[in-house]
Amino acid sequence: METREKLKSRLGFILLSAGCAIGIGNVWRFPYMTGQNGGGFFVLIYVICLVALGVPIMTMEYAIGRASGKSILPALRKLEPKGTKWHIFGYFAIVGNYVLLMFYSIVSAWILYYFVLMVKGTFVGATTELIGDTFGNMMGTPGIMLTYMVITMVLTVLICSSGLEAGVERITKVMMISLLAIMIVLGIWAMTLPGAGEGIRFYLQPSLSKAREVGIGKVIYSALNQSFFTLSLGMGSMMIFGSYISKEHSLAGESILVVILDTVVALTAGLIIFPACFAFDIAPDSGTGLIFLTLPRVFAEIPGGRLWGSLFFLFLYFAAMSTMVGVFENDISFSMDLFGWTRKQASAFSGIIITLGSVPCALGFNVWSAFQPLKEGNCIMDLEDFYVSNLVLPFGALLFCLFCTSRYGWGFDNYIEEVNAGKGLKITPKLKFYFKYILPVIVCFLAVYGVVSYF
Repeated sequence: METREKLKSRLGFILLSAGCAIGIGNVWRFPYMTGQNGGGFFVLIYVICLVALGVPIMTMEYAIGRASGKSILPALRKLEPKGTKWHIFGYFAIVGNYVLLMFYSIVSAWILYYFVLMVKGTFVGATTELIGDTFGNMMGTPGIMLTYMVITMVLTVLICSSGLEAGVERITKVMMISLLAIMIVLGIWAMTLPGAGEGIRFYLQPSLSKAREVGIGKVIYSALNQSFFTLSLGMGSMMIFGSYISKEHSLAGESILVVILDTVVALTAGLIIFPACFAFDIAPDSGTGLIFLTLPRVFAEIPGGRLWGSLFFLFLYFAAMSTMVGVFENDISFSMDLFGWTRKQASAFSGIIITLGSVPCALGFNVWSAFQPLKEGNCIMDLEDFYVSNLVLPFGALLFCLFCTSRYGWGFDNYIEEVNAGKGLKITPKLKFYFKYILPVIVCFLAVYGVVSYF
């Protein structure tokens, strides 16, 4: 069995954790979730959920990972009181990590395909209708999605198999810094578009009337769901990075830095998307295809749009890859911890499983579109997203909450000792009542509400 690798630097840990959190969850999912949930009120609740629920649960994942030095299943097994069965959730979380990449790889394929189209100049002078037809053609052609999915999986396997420091940490740093730079430039530019003010008001001005149109309960649940999804909380994705760091710094401060970075990217994505929606008369509730319908229209209009568009979709692909790499790191760590495999063996195994498992998701938009699981109008991606977003993430977050605060689990005293080890911001034990009673009740209610309301 290979010895446990460690991250070289604190910056590497923060950017790698942020890279796992920051991705298409921020730039693809956050804008369309905001659009579908009435805009500003959703954004307000989302930020509250990040602070009140996301940060505490992130510290719990980091603490379990650092205290155990292992991935989720063996970590829970190592820290749980003798005779208890907390580790059983680890199996569901392992499946969740694999399933997540089975649809993330397809969305990543869309982004890579759009990068190629931008480089070729497909959208130069394109109309809204042509852009819509291009997206529809991609979704109806499984060969396009499968080709770019395989390229994405090969790159993911190569990066992760080359080692934690040499591959994962080094490449993620470059990808994250590049993405942040171009998004800030594009966000500033988008706010100068004609009609941008209306888009910004929709996005940042909370409106109870718009929330009521969607359903306030649905908006609140969607905000919670997005806060867990964007931070990859509840299935051990953050736990794995906790297992790679030293006790030099306390975990509360690290968690807050990651959440701030994640939130800045998500909010900046909205500042690009929504002014563009209102400037070019694109419905903000267009759903999963929102950025693919909106951004090519933006780049068709601006000077040097072909270059800017190529750079944007390249760096958006970097964001997608940072999440692919982060979650894939979790997948291969399972195999290394459980079976004693080398990093290269684990990478090859996970790469094959995810590549084969991604095929149904691609076919669900075309060849297998008649298969509508869960409810009418669903596709296979919706089924996979439901398992990850509505089951594994919220119920996993609830389990970590109980595990770190209950005397029948790891316990609050052990959690506080681990999370506060090292220099930096500390969590006061005075928060015990909130962590032990209020936080689990909120997460439990919203987890159950999410499943019931889905149907």
